[in-house]
Amino acid sequence: MVAVPSLLSFSLLLISAFFNIADCGSIGVNYGRVANNLPPATKVVELLKSQRLDRVKVYDTDPAVLHALSGSGIKVTVDLPNQQLFAAAKSTSFAKTWVERNVAAYHPHTEIEAIAVGNEVFVDPSNTTKFLVPAMKNIHEALVKLNLNSDIKVSSPIALSALQNSYPSSAGSFRPELIEPVFKPMLDILRQTGSFLMVNAYPFFAYESNTDVISLDYALFRENPGVVDAGNGLRYFSLFDAQIDAVFAAMSALKYDDIRLVVTETGWPSKGDENENGASIQNAAAYNGNLIRRILTGGGTPLRPKADLTVYLFALFNENNKFGPTSERNYGLFYPNQEKVYDIPFTVEGLKNYHDRRSPVSGNQPGAGSPANGEGGGVSKSTTGNTWCVASGEAGKEKLQAALDFACGEGGADCHPIQPGATCYNPNTIEAHASFAFNSYYQKNGRKMGTCYFGGAAYVVTQPPSAYSITLSLFKTISYSI
Repeated sequence: MVAVPSLLSFSLLLISAFFNIADCGSIGVNYGRVANNLPPATKVVELLKSQRLDRVKVYDTDPAVLHALSGSGIKVTVDLPNQQLFAAAKSTSFAKTWVERNVAAYHPHTEIEAIAVGNEVFVDPSNTTKFLVPAMKNIHEALVKLNLNSDIKVSSPIALSALQNSYPSSAGSFRPELIEPVFKPMLDILRQTGSFLMVNAYPFFAYESNTDVISLDYALFRENPGVVDAGNGLRYFSLFDAQIDAVFAAMSALKYDDIRLVVTETGWPSKGDENENGASIQNAAAYNGNLIRRILTGGGTPLRPKADLTVYLFALFNENNKFGPTSERNYGLFYPNQEKVYDIPFTVEGLKNYHDRRSPVSGNQPGAGSPANGEGGGVSKSTTGNTWCVASGEAGKEKLQAALDFACGEGGADCHPIQPGATCYNPNTIEAHASFAFNSYYQKNGRKMGTCYFGGAAYVVTQPPSAYSITLSLFKTISYSI
């Protein structure tokens, strides 16, 4: 005899399904505009709505963009640029005026839900770290005065380079020199205001530099044996989860287990230089498509199983004016003509017909474990002799500065030695600092072809560049200690 479910049990099933979906994470997208061929903001908003993307993060407070988003129902995260951290930290009146002009003037018609105070400040070559916490305090106080603090949260995106340790995930910890002056007071602010930590996480960087020890399946959320964390016994089936749990562990080590986390940037390039392992349309589609499925179908990480995440994909468009290797200009989900680079869904409904289409050549490697931030062992080294990357004095200050910002920021170069008071701060010139940063990036990437270009701002030399006050021994340290 077949039991017929009652109306009550059927109703309960529907309610249960509804809450399961409601409790899942959410997907947003980064709307970067470092390009000269993008559609107008009004068309971009139409595109977002057509794809049912209801969260967007921008890197400024451009009036045309914020006006276009008005009444769209799309939740917005805006950015106070690194260049304005000093002013926001030193002057409460500046902070209040900035909030009035760039936030209060648009909200609530433009649904601003968060302010990112700076972006990856710890690797900013302008040494703005000491201004971060005071700027966050002043921006939050301005929101309080304008009665906006309940609607709008304040945080600041960190890169995984802010971690001292990231592998295994259970050993995650922040860099010691940042804990007392920055992380503890910043996390206190987040706790007191009910905000969250913003994190930029890129499994691609770790995979690209460690293909000998990280399997492509592990990086792309595909079926794999998993990696057991020796510190807590948890098994990880994706590099993304391992990276995020390293941050959770770092917060836990400081007794901030209650702070939420939002992934403000993650993505995979659809195209790269010949030496950029894994950069392809197939892999980008697999990473982002499987990530979206992973987030929208619920469940947290192995360490925080109830921590449903909000994740912002990087990026909405390919941006043709970005510096760096080819991959930097090919993270977009869409071409500037608004055609999809690859077809993936952005909603739960769309996932019903989604299938990860494997490339005939997977490129898998046998291993699956690695430092989560991609900065540890396993980076392949060139066998073509010693070479160094230096800045071109003919590039001009503006071009050198933009390339320096990339190297020390998204590029992940070690720029600590060129901070004020550090060993290689002098000579204090843009060319000397750029040479140090370019070479750090070049050596970190195994001196691969295309990693010493920076839009024509750098070139390779075969003799130690002693003229830049960077000694041969220091270059060897950079080359062989990563």
